[in-house]
Amino acid sequence: MRKYVMLVLGLLALSSVAAVGIATAAGGEGPVSVEIGTLKLTAGGGFTPKVLSKTKQTPIALKVEGSVKESDGTHPPAIREVDIEFDKGGEVHLKGIPPCKEGKIEATDTAAARKACGPSLIGEGEAIAQVALPEQPPVNVKTTVLVFSGGEKGGKAVMFVHGFFSSPVSGAIVTTVTITKHKNGRYGTLAVAKIPQITGGSGSITSFHLEIFKSVKVGSKTYNPLSASCYDGKLKAHVLGIFEDGTKADLEIIRACTPKG
Repeated sequence: MRKYVMLVLGLLALSSVAAVGIATAAGGEGPVSVEIGTLKLTAGGGFTPKVLSKTKQTPIALKVEGSVKESDGTHPPAIREVDIEFDKGGEVHLKGIPPCKEGKIEATDTAAARKACGPSLIGEGEAIAQVALPEQPPVNVKTTVLVFSGGEKGGKAVMFVHGFFSSPVSGAIVTTVTITKHKNGRYGTLAVAKIPQITGGSGSITSFHLEIFKSVKVGSKTYNPLSASCYDGKLKAHVLGIFEDGTKADLEIIRACTPKG
């Protein structure tokens, strides 16, 4: 099952884009910004190691971060779906990692989710959601984000992204990401993330940082959730965000790598 490792970047970094637009991230490692009307989206991150085999998969760790800001101070709308095409040079390896079942984490706080599906944990970080309730000023709520393997079956791979929000609102949000093969030029995999509403649609993710681990231990065995090869000096991903009001936004990300061998 092949897929490039910018999955969580695409899933979260577009969570509040409010209009149609395209941004391209060059091969550098600095943050990339796009402005659409009054909104500014900034995304960044990278993977290690940078030196990768041209033909063989090398385990990697991934760090991603992003933020969204409205220059006029208004509350950004929420995203409901993210579709991501991944470079053929990247892969995800979930076999061997015990799969988490969504029902175990869908109504749990962070500690309970970690306890229920700890062996399935492949990444974690933090996110901030802005909640705008009627006749009240927007409030920022922080949450720990956990990424669990949902396993592979029938040609599909599944990941669950869990976040728990407390005061002034309380509840768990679990985003299901389904990954399938997808031959489209440079791309080889399609991931579709279905994002539930936060507080009935009044909440939007406005910033985050996250790491997908290079390795995880299950008993005496070690597994590498992510790997990549570098056949032409870059890895690429295309992200399409679909929002609650029906608008769409495109983000193209390119990161440099060093081919070896």
